Amino acid sequence: MHVQQILKEYLEIHGYWVLFVGTFLEGEAILLLAGFLAFRGYLDILGVISTAWAGSFLGDQAYFYLGRFKGRGLLKRFHSIAKKFRVALKLIEKYGNFVAFISRFTYGFRIVLPIILGITNLAPRIFFWINLASALTWAILFSLGGYLFGKSASLLLDNVSSYEHYLVLALFCLIGLAWSAHVYHAWKLKKPARDRLARMRLLHASRKVHS
Repeated sequence: MHVQQILKEYLEIHGYWVLFVGTFLEGEAILLLAGFLAFRGYLDILGVISTAWAGSFLGDQAYFYLGRFKGRGLLKRFHSIAKKFRVALKLIEKYGNFVAFISRFTYGFRIVLPIILGITNLAPRIFFWINLASALTWAILFSLGGYLFGKSASLLLDNVSSYEHYLVLALFCLIGLAWSAHVYHAWKLKKPARDRLARMRLLHASRKVHS
């Protein structure tokens, strides 16, 4: 049996489960890849969107209720969540319930924001409907992003099948570049705080020497 046929049969059986777990946890990269695989015929684009919608929606619902019932304990136990708590509260104060819609589109707050929203007094019913709409929007955008990547490649290449592995690699490179840009942007935003901390440590050290 041809390797591509084996891969297609494997993805038809297991691909949606892998996609569901990936989008439940986070999943932009896996969703873009699934969209591309849908273009190649390994998966169905409507199945990809539906699975991503379900995984993303249920994931954020779980994080929200984790914050609702265990949020205070998580703030005390996990420094990373506590560190982002104040920033998240500022976002909530500025944008209100709209934060629940954009939470899955924010770098570094994808999982933390629903947890923190669960700690706030946001009604579960309101979060449910906002999360439902947000998850659908996210699923459509990223699924079609991967699908249109393949479509664009087919307009430039005569035989996409011959370049399939290279296209998957190119897609991962694009995702990696986008992730690197986010990391660099976050690093630049934190630079003033790091500089202040360095000056404070230097001042503290000089005082110790002179005392």
